[in-house]
Amino acid sequence: MISRLQAFDARGDFRPTAELADLRHRAVRGAGVMVLFQTLSIAIQVIATVVLARLLAPADFGVVSIVTTFSLLLQNFGVNGFTEAVVQREQLNDALTSNLFWINLGAGLLLSIGFAASGSLLARSFANPNVTGVAIGIAVTILVTSTSVLHLGLLKRAMWFTAISTNDLLARGAYVISAIALGSAGWGYWALVLAAIIQSVFTSTGAWILCRWVPRFPRRVAGTSAMIRFAMHVYGFFGLNYAKNNLDNVLIASSFGASALGLYKKAFDLFYLTGTQLFAPMSAAAVPALSRMTDDQDTYRRFLIESFSMLSFLGMGLGACLTLVGNDVVLVLLGPKWTEAGKIFTFFAPGIGAVFLYGPWGWIPLSIGRAERYSRWGVVELTVTALLFLLGLRWGPKGLAAAWSASYWLLALPATWYAGRPIHFGIGPVVRVAWKYVLAAIMAGYACSLISMRIPYLWLVMGTSGSLFRIVTISLIFAALYVSMSILLHGGLEPARQIARLLPDLSPLLKLQRVPPSPAAAEVEVAPDPVGAPNTREITSLAHQLSIEGRLLEDSQEADGDRADRELRRKT
Repeated sequence: MISRLQAFDARGDFRPTAELADLRHRAVRGAGVMVLFQTLSIAIQVIATVVLARLLAPADFGVVSIVTTFSLLLQNFGVNGFTEAVVQREQLNDALTSNLFWINLGAGLLLSIGFAASGSLLARSFANPNVTGVAIGIAVTILVTSTSVLHLGLLKRAMWFTAISTNDLLARGAYVISAIALGSAGWGYWALVLAAIIQSVFTSTGAWILCRWVPRFPRRVAGTSAMIRFAMHVYGFFGLNYAKNNLDNVLIASSFGASALGLYKKAFDLFYLTGTQLFAPMSAAAVPALSRMTDDQDTYRRFLIESFSMLSFLGMGLGACLTLVGNDVVLVLLGPKWTEAGKIFTFFAPGIGAVFLYGPWGWIPLSIGRAERYSRWGVVELTVTALLFLLGLRWGPKGLAAAWSASYWLLALPATWYAGRPIHFGIGPVVRVAWKYVLAAIMAGYACSLISMRIPYLWLVMGTSGSLFRIVTISLIFAALYVSMSILLHGGLEPARQIARLLPDLSPLLKLQRVPPSPAAAEVEVAPDPVGAPNTREITSLAHQLSIEGRLLEDSQEADGDRADRELRRKT
């Protein structure tokens, strides 16, 4: 029987998620669950990429990429904004969430109609008549996605990470099966369009099944405007970040054509899967936990520093290793006709470590309710990356790939400094835990390249078997060197101890320790948690802290009211 979240109690208030003392364990274990499912999802995606790359032409991927370059911005309205607003807000009720649902659904309907109508304009702009039909098909996904944004947000707030991940995995599987079936039947780029529609339908249906909540009719509720403003700040950053993420696609499509874009997009997808997609589950678990740690600054800072350390260890090693073997990885996955994509990927790979180092900055403004800093930084990020793109364009897709890597390295520390200013969290602790892994990756990568060049047999075996042999051999050599140099630079086994401390929490197969409930909390009825953790209980010993942004708004309104009262008494 499927467990379903009963999001609100009889009074319409959101049910509590976890004991404060249990939040770190829930967050780390939730990240472990989501990383496991994300790994399975990436494996499914890799299988799809391998098969579809042999069924479809680069131009098929290119024409769909032209459309999705613009559609995904609209499809993520609400997904990036209302989700964070629901997760971050300390006090949430049924009526407020219902208002957000109808606002998001109405926006989704308007955006879907508008995007379908813009298909002919896109077709003329990119001189490709196939774009018109693809835009109409992809517009359907915008509307379907808007129906489940609030349900998925409630599941994330409740930390139902297994349920969320299972739903995403099933939807991804539906996409892969339908795309391969339609591609085998000769549907060309329409295989990708119809598969995207099927995936969005599966995701939304699963969200409604898992979250037992039917929105009420909209009505005036205090806090609606504050949550909308918070969401718009988050979506504002997403929009700027999205413009940054897709400016390269526009430049390549307009300068080099759809085939070049198809090659570049496959290299970027591998970069995105190994960087951002592995990092995304950790963010999904970290933000809800940090949002409830803001009263305990020591715990908050310790959680952040541990996260930076672990992500640096993983990211620097992964990025350096893929720089060495990335060309062979693309050849094995996609086949010989994608050789140029492999060359492009070798310019992406050095930036993977910086992606892991850069990512956690966004946890800070979201968790402390300072979403305006989130959106402001988006302007800086877009400006720096756009300038690097313009500099790299003369070297074609490889130049833009190198610009991506450089942008993450340039922005990582400044972003953390800017985000941490309200809580006095500087870059010093980040540098102290990250520099040794950066140096270890550089040293291990250089030593590994020298060693591999002295093994002639590595380069004599041709074809897929030769690529596989090089991937395995070079990866093993690099891993041994990287771990050894990390231990050497730390002067001990601290990296290994840190991983050992986190493994029990990261493993989804191990149960959490139970935190003894208070007598008052034991009386609260709660819904079962599908992750397998202890039932969540209301924390009666701590007052609910309003979100910082909401509190500042209310304080400002109260101050204005007091000033008006004093002015009226003075005049009378």
